[in-house]
Amino acid sequence: MNRKTQIVVVGGGAGGLELVRRLGAKYGRKRHDIILVDKNLSHIWKPLLHEVAAGSLDANLDEVGYRGHCYRWGYRFFQGSLDGIDREAKTISLAPVKDEDGSALIEAHTIRYDILALAMGSVSNDFGVPGVKEHCLYLDSRVQADRFRTRLLNHCLRVSRAMMNDPTANEQVRIAIVGGGATGVELAAELYNAAGALRHYGLEVFDEGRMHVTLLEAGPRILPALPEKLAAAAKHELGVLGVQVRPDVQVVEARPRQLITRTGEVIEADLIVWAAGVKGADYLSGLGLETNSRNQILVTDTLQTTVDPSIFALGDCASYTPPGEDRPVPPRAQAAHQMAGTVFDNICRMQRGQPLRHFAYHDKGSLVSLSRFSTVGSLMGNLIGGSMAIEGRLARFIYTSLYRLHLIGIHGWVKATFLMLVGRVNRIVRPKLKLH
Repeated sequence: MNRKTQIVVVGGGAGGLELVRRLGAKYGRKRHDIILVDKNLSHIWKPLLHEVAAGSLDANLDEVGYRGHCYRWGYRFFQGSLDGIDREAKTISLAPVKDEDGSALIEAHTIRYDILALAMGSVSNDFGVPGVKEHCLYLDSRVQADRFRTRLLNHCLRVSRAMMNDPTANEQVRIAIVGGGATGVELAAELYNAAGALRHYGLEVFDEGRMHVTLLEAGPRILPALPEKLAAAAKHELGVLGVQVRPDVQVVEARPRQLITRTGEVIEADLIVWAAGVKGADYLSGLGLETNSRNQILVTDTLQTTVDPSIFALGDCASYTPPGEDRPVPPRAQAAHQMAGTVFDNICRMQRGQPLRHFAYHDKGSLVSLSRFSTVGSLMGNLIGGSMAIEGRLARFIYTSLYRLHLIGIHGWVKATFLMLVGRVNRIVRPKLKLH
């Protein structure tokens, strides 16, 4: 009896989950064994985490459980964290999965592969700034977003109680966000959207005026990926909401409830969010694969690793610089989606003994949502044959469409269509904020 071809995908983010869905739909379980490995039990689209953090989105309604998804699409799921790769034996080792009390739920074990695809995503880059890991919050995962929301609500409750006891008290929730990219900007706007709704959910004396958000950016302006005109429009919208936008401010140290800038200024904050950039997780540099200074795995134009053609890498954990370019493909959801398509095609071509396809990144532009207040962005590339700045309802429609395309990528057209309809119903019948 012939051994099944075993294809292992590590990482159930946007790129990895789309890849196993397409592989499962293509091959099923007859002659292939498709395996997804992830340390979590469910997936949520990373661009939504700022809404989860602010309480505007109930992640329980949007997350995708891997065990149910794998049953639907013909692959297997293993919970675990990648601990190492033995390229000679063609196996990966997984670290033990432990319970809250430290006991092992799943012992360390190995999984063989014929083809391996690494799609572990990225983590926040602290750039070695002292105190960031100890005193700042990140938004890299559902767990981190939930932790921020809990602490945010606790501070809002504290301020509300203080105002009820003393209406003249000048109490505020002070939040500092380090990083003026899409995550920092979207979180700043979403916080004011949530603050405006809290009065309807038991915090009668709390309003937007009690929220003080400072957005710090080390560069000369926020949203460097967007045209300067759009970045200026976003800065104006944030200012109208009450966000204090401060470019050219470099943080050199984080302390408990304090940020220290290069000029020696001390910025006080109840909550500090670090969103100043991303990198690959530290363990990626120890897998025996070629990596760059940000721990991203270097890949060829077929998205195979530079040292092993049987191992692919895609999404934020991979680094590919197109010919003639001086910068690698940016770590965005659209890049992960396009890479997943190329890796799927190339795995299929490997099965047929055909030449592999070269990856070509098509930049569709960038969009940034300022919650319900505004959306700004630019469209470019083959989408419109050039570039175009957009704002308002058109930008919001396209921004929403990106999530719909993600749903189609991981669920297929039929189920994605039903989920979109359910999502519209939930916006009507569900509370506007998740407060637990």
